[in-house]
This record gives sequence, structure tokens and C-alpha cells, in this order.
Amino acid sequence: MNIAVQNENKQMQEIVEKVRRGERLTLEDGVFLYKSDDLLTIGQLANEVNLQKNGKKVYFIENMSLYFTNVCEAHCAFCNFRKDEGQEGAYTLSGEQMIEYVEQHIHPGVREFHIVGGHNPHVPFQYYVDSIKALHEKYPDVTLKAYTAAEIDFFSRISGLSYKEVLQELMKVGLKSLTGGGAEILSDQYRKKMRVDKADVSQYLEVHRTAHELGLRTHTTMLYGSIESHEDRIKHMLQIRELQDETNGFQVFIPLSMQPINPKAGIRRRNSAFEDLKTIAISRLMLDNIQHIKAYFINIGTQLTQVSLTMGASDAHGTIVKERISHAAGALTPEGITREDLIWLIKGAGRIPVERDTFYNEIKVYE
Repeated sequence: MNIAVQNENKQMQEIVEKVRRGERLTLEDGVFLYKSDDLLTIGQLANEVNLQKNGKKVYFIENMSLYFTNVCEAHCAFCNFRKDEGQEGAYTLSGEQMIEYVEQHIHPGVREFHIVGGHNPHVPFQYYVDSIKALHEKYPDVTLKAYTAAEIDFFSRISGLSYKEVLQELMKVGLKSLTGGGAEILSDQYRKKMRVDKADVSQYLEVHRTAHELGLRTHTTMLYGSIESHEDRIKHMLQIRELQDETNGFQVFIPLSMQPINPKAGIRRRNSAFEDLKTIAISRLMLDNIQHIKAYFINIGTQLTQVSLTMGASDAHGTIVKERISHAAGALTPEGITREDLIWLIKGAGRIPVERDTFYNEIKVYE
């Protein structure tokens, strides 16, 4: 065995021992794991950590994704969902129109609306307030998980209100949690190169900090697979870990595999399955203070989601009904999935399916 291999094996063993002693991994540890091709050791270690945190339970929710508008002032390089006002396919729905859509597509058991959309500067902040107010009044028993931190920053700019005031106005009409989007990669250099002309790194983190201080439990994401380095990804996780140390407000971390703009793009334009599984496992190892890592089947597919449940993931997302953002960007996966299929998928990995609510309270355990 040559010296380089011996050193790599030694470093991996040190990381294994560190994790088993409950010690935190460093930036250098995370970058080493990304550079290693020993996926089985990384996945096995992440599985150990997940089993300690969550046992064999894997969570899912009956939810429905809603998009009030796709009109957006931002021109992020990776987005194929956005439209300009007046462009073919552009839309901005009223609360009543959204209720009409929901009535046509909702099914019994839906307990969460996942609401995101474009940063439409042609309507006032009150439009966004009224949108979720209409839903809350019509479906008072469905939890509203609405808007990204980037949207909250946008609302602050168009209204002149602080983040705290924006969130309080939305909470008055039914907001219960924030979605995790808008994080992309938490690097201002990355955001400049990828034309992420919306909330910067400090603003994204400050919105979540403010939400946590107001008692909201939120989600957070990482969109990986474009120009960022492995170091950028680990630094992203470390910034999330640091805020979690401060607030303990994040419920779940969601690695989002970048989709190509063209749905017909070949496999070389997509993240490899190897990279997707490694990212989920490394997320579990780096984010020791976040309870759940989500495998997002919309981006990585149902079969890879199933494998990821043995490599650190403890959340298989939800039924969704009709996803649009990743599919606008070329996702080849189903737009939604049934409860029965989710249960089958989880059981197929030797895990226990648990239907949850937005806050990870257990609704039903499928032994």
C-alpha cells in the first residue's frame, strides 16, 4: 500500500473515531470527505449518526406545493421557473384563484401547504399577506409553510418594514413556518457569479435568525452541483450549523441537487448518484445539531431517495401533488407521489415510515 493511500486511510479513521466520540467535524474534515471516494464508509458513518438521532424512523408529510406567481425581478442563472411580467406563461394568482386550484387538486389528509414563488415587484406586500390569509381562512387546519428567506427580504424592501415586522404581519394571517429556499450556496462570490440578485448571505441568515426569535421553526437548503467548490459546500453547512447553535430553530437541512435548464440534458449535465449520496451523508455528519436531513426525491429520484435512507437521511419529504420549480429546470422525476408509494419506498429500505406534521410531531407510525 503506497503512502498516499495509507495517509488517506489514517485520516478517514480519525474522522470515524471523532464522530463516534461525538466530536465536531471541521472544514478540513468535510473537504476530505468530499474528496474521498470511500462512499461506503462515509455512508455507514452517517447511518450510525442518523440511527442515534432518529432510530429507524423516516418521516414524511401529506403536503401540497403552491405557487402564487412566477413573475420575478431576479434573474438567477440556474432558474427556469421565473418569468417577466407580460411574458408568455407569466401568472399572478389571487387568493380566490389559488383556492379554486387547490379545490381541484387537494386530497384528503393534506396537512401542509408549501408556498413559494417569484419576487413580483408589480404587486404590493399586501398582496402576499392577502394570499396566505385567503388560504388560512379557507383551510384553517392546514399549516402554512410559506415563503423563503429571500422572499422575506424582498417583502421588506418593497414594504419598508423590517424583517421582524414583515414576519409578524404574515404570522397574524396564518404563517407558521418558513421554507428553506433562497440559500443556494452561502457564498457572496458564488452569488455574484450565478447572478443571485436577491438576499445575500448575511440577509438569508438574518431572516432565519429573526424568524427563530419570533418562535418560527424553519427549514434550510443547499443547492449544489454548479460552480461551487467542495469547500464552498462545507462552509455553507458550517454557517448553518453556527446559526443553529445560536437559535436551534432549524428543523431540517435539505441538500438540493442542481437540475440542468434543459429537460433533455444528458447524464453528464447532472450530478452523479455518487455525488448526491455523498452530499446527503456528509450533511448528516457535519450538521450534528440539526435533527433531520431530507432526501428530496424531486431532484434525486425515488430510488436514490430510498438508498439515501441508509446513508443519513431521515426525511423522505412529502406527497407534493404538483412540483413546478425543479421541473421547470429539467427534473425528470415525478411531480408528486402518493402516500402509499412513500410508505412502500421507506419500508423497502428497512425503515419505519412515520407520517408527520410540519413540526415533526408524529401523526401515524406505519410499523
